[in-house]
Amino acid sequence: MKRKWIDKKVLILGLSKSGISAARYLSDMGADCYITESKPLEEKDKNLYEELVKEGINVETGAHSEEFINDSYIAITSPGIPPKSEIFQRLKEKNIPVIGEVELAYLEANSPFVAITGTNGKTTTTFLTSHILSSEYNAPVCGNIGVPPTSLLADNPDYFVCEVSSFQLAMAPAFRPQIACFLTFTPDHIDWHGGLDKYFEAKVSLFKDYKQPMYAVFNGADEKIYDFSKTYTGEKFIYSIETDKNCCYIKNESIYFKRTKEEEIIELKDIPLVGEHNYQNTMCAITVAKLIGISNENIKDRIMSFKPVEHRIEYVTDIDGKSFYNDSKATNPEASFVALKAFKGKKLTLIAGGRDKNTDLTEFCRDYVNKYVSTVILIGEAAQRFRENMEKNGFSNIISADSLEHAVDISLTLDNEVVLLSPACASYDMFNSYEHRGEVFKEYVKSKLH
Repeated sequence: MKRKWIDKKVLILGLSKSGISAARYLSDMGADCYITESKPLEEKDKNLYEELVKEGINVETGAHSEEFINDSYIAITSPGIPPKSEIFQRLKEKNIPVIGEVELAYLEANSPFVAITGTNGKTTTTFLTSHILSSEYNAPVCGNIGVPPTSLLADNPDYFVCEVSSFQLAMAPAFRPQIACFLTFTPDHIDWHGGLDKYFEAKVSLFKDYKQPMYAVFNGADEKIYDFSKTYTGEKFIYSIETDKNCCYIKNESIYFKRTKEEEIIELKDIPLVGEHNYQNTMCAITVAKLIGISNENIKDRIMSFKPVEHRIEYVTDIDGKSFYNDSKATNPEASFVALKAFKGKKLTLIAGGRDKNTDLTEFCRDYVNKYVSTVILIGEAAQRFRENMEKNGFSNIISADSLEHAVDISLTLDNEVVLLSPACASYDMFNSYEHRGEVFKEYVKSKLH
């Protein structure tokens, strides 16, 4: 239910895409909006700053002033700002409530949300789910995927298909989607949450107590998630394994869905996504589609017409018998696990490295690099620690490169079938984002065709 925002002072934390979207929506609803950004204004943002000011939105950069904070009715935070930050403490002292942009959209929306969370697999599953639902409904993607849900409120879609991160869930106390999906859980964002247990609690808050969705969808192939699902008291559906009812699973090289009866949905050979993890993502999307009532024919047709998400095991091109894949979205070792497994049986060159998240590399090196990789080419700040961990775990076919372009050049000289950029690291040592890293990789690889 929409609040009355006329003449309410609203503080927006961060000059981010979600913050700007929230400010514009609330300003249109009559609120007096103040965007406060701790970083100095960058040259690239000057035009945006001027546009916002012309729209009647107040903006400050370089500090969080008392003038902007005082007398705020509520604060809307960007997901990257941790709750332990100074600005949160100042707001708490002044008794100013803080929520995230997803929470704001949920409170203002007239339509239900499908929420998709998990450490890895969210983006592909969100896009695929939206693609299937859009055969019969207006069901756009939004959330952590880069489309703020507040930017869609004016369109009043039938469903918001929302990728939600643990950051967003931590700032969404009332968020209660109609369908909530939990895909995978591996260590990530530990510093932000203050521990692995707190990270898990942020994820499962989506399913706790008064927030229980109408339907919960859990990945039975993830042991921690499956264990949690056994304690869940609401109506639930499990995918990846067959149970007595309410499940989606693989049998006889096809995906089946079972609620009151068993139904064959699609043969594996007709799915255009690479790897076992993508079969899991597909089963999750099928489960959501069946719960919403999409016909089996439309589900199958939409899966077959789906194009893989950019930067996630994305095919680039073939050069001299080598297939190049862009998996730049793999910003932690666990995300790289699924990419490496997708090329089981192939002679694989892995390009890895970047800004180190200091996650434990033992499993990555011992169980994945050793098993699935022929040659590793290392780049970036993390290169030395990755090399030391690989050598410690018995892998020695390692080459160092000065840049991503240099790594591609080296890969072309090797006698391997697949070249995979799956960094297992953040991108900020060399690039603006994982998208920027992936674009540079694709452009340089394609330049080698000429």
